[in-house]
Amino acid sequence: MSDELILDSLRRRFRALFSLYEDATATMTLEQVNHREKARVMPIAFSLFHYVNMIDASMMMLTGELFLCNDEILDAINPGIRDHGKHKTVDEMDVQQIGNYEAFIDYMNKVFARIETWLATLKPEDLTRLVVPRPFGPQIINTFSARVAGPEGITVLDGVECWLYQHGMRHMGEIELSRAFVGLQGMTS
Repeated sequence: MSDELILDSLRRRFRALFSLYEDATATMTLEQVNHREKARVMPIAFSLFHYVNMIDASMMMLTGELFLCNDEILDAINPGIRDHGKHKTVDEMDVQQIGNYEAFIDYMNKVFARIETWLATLKPEDLTRLVVPRPFGPQIINTFSARVAGPEGITVLDGVECWLYQHGMRHMGEIELSRAFVGLQGMTS
């Protein structure tokens, strides 16, 4: 498969993935997003904030650009926990809430637009650029991307597929399941 074909597929897959998040957020209320089924079951608010904030952070590793998220954005969103929760336990994060849903959706849309703009300008030769060389440190060693990585380490393509795409699909699955808890349907068949 050519690198051009891979890039075309990535661009189309991300537009499809992001459209699922856009449709999901457009069809849920803040109360539904913040619904807590029970302890140790993550609310939709966690899946949404975690994924968007993590892919915002991942872009720094892929592009060298700073986070979009800052104190002003966090103040506007007013999450219950001002952390994406990657290195926290379920017991610490199952209480995540979003305070201002419109501010969150605005942040989500900016992160998605940034990624799509970057993907549109990505060159085929950029896909093989090494972003995390082996040996991996403690923050990376037990991640899915470490399992995917080639002999040299994690490339741009590995990062895009693991940190951005696979991660988004995982959390969309959680959102689809959690929508049933609040009386909504899943997003896809």
